[in-house]
Amino acid sequence: MSLWMILPVSLPVLTITGIWVVYAMALYNQHVCPVDNWLYNQSCEEDLFLQSGPTLCCTLDNVPLISKCGTLPPESCFFSLICSTGSFMVAAIVLLRYARVIEKHQNCVLNTASLSTGWICAAGLIMVGNFQVDNAKVLHYVGAGIAFPTSMLFVCLQSALTYRLAKTQGEYNVAHLRLCMALLAFVALVLSGVFFCQESFVLQHASAIFEWVFCVIIMLFYGTFAFEFAGMSSDTMVVLSRGTLGPAGKEHKGDPLGSLGGPSLHPHQPENMSIL
Repeated sequence: MSLWMILPVSLPVLTITGIWVVYAMALYNQHVCPVDNWLYNQSCEEDLFLQSGPTLCCTLDNVPLISKCGTLPPESCFFSLICSTGSFMVAAIVLLRYARVIEKHQNCVLNTASLSTGWICAAGLIMVGNFQVDNAKVLHYVGAGIAFPTSMLFVCLQSALTYRLAKTQGEYNVAHLRLCMALLAFVALVLSGVFFCQESFVLQHASAIFEWVFCVIIMLFYGTFAFEFAGMSSDTMVVLSRGTLGPAGKEHKGDPLGSLGGPSLHPHQPENMSIL
C-alpha cells in the first residue's frame, strides 16, 4: 500500500473541516446567520414577528453561503488559505491520477479532458478564495463560474473513465459509487443555481444549503481516488518525468538494463507493436 493514498484522503479532511471552521468563525462574529435559520428581515430596522434582538436579525446579506462565510476578516484570511491549499492539492491529485491511468492502461480523450478540467477548476478555486465577493464581486463570480461547472464536469469524466477502465468487481463498485456521487452533485448544483437567482428568502437559504452539499460531495469524490493511489509506485513518477503519452512508455522501464549490456526485457513487445 502506497503512502500516496494519504493525499486524496487529506483533501476532503482539510477542506471540509476548514470551511466548517470558517462558517463557525463567521457565525461567532455574527457575519452570517445559522444554517437552521429560515426567517429573514427586509432590513434590521424593523423586527420580524418571530425574530427580535440584534443577534437574530438576518437579511439576505447574512445568508450562509460559503463565499459569504469567508468574506470578512478574520475568517476571510483562513478561507483564502483553505482555498489556496485545496487548489494546489486538487492540481496534484488530478496530475497523479492522469499519470496513473497512463501507467496502468493508456492515455485517452477522457483522461486528457479530466486533466484539463481539473486544472481549470483549481485555477477557479484560487480566484474564489482570494477575491472575496464583497470586495471583488466580478472576479469572485468569474472564479465561481469557472470552478463549479468544471468541478462538475471533472467528476462526470472521471466516473465515465472509471467505468471504461474497470475490470474487477471492486473497480466496478468504485465506479458505481462515483456515478452516484456525480448524480447527487449535479442535482445539488442545479438546485443551488436555480434558487440563487430567486428573490425569495427561503429559496436563497435553500441555495446556500445545496451549495454546501455540492462542495462536500465534490471533496468526498476526490477522496475516492485513494483506491487507485494505494497501488501507486515510483513508476508513476517516471511517467510524469518522461512525459509519456501512451502505453509505449512501459517499454522504457527496461531500457536501463539494456544500456548496461544486459538483456532488454520486452515480454509484451509484439502486442505493443500491434497497438502502435
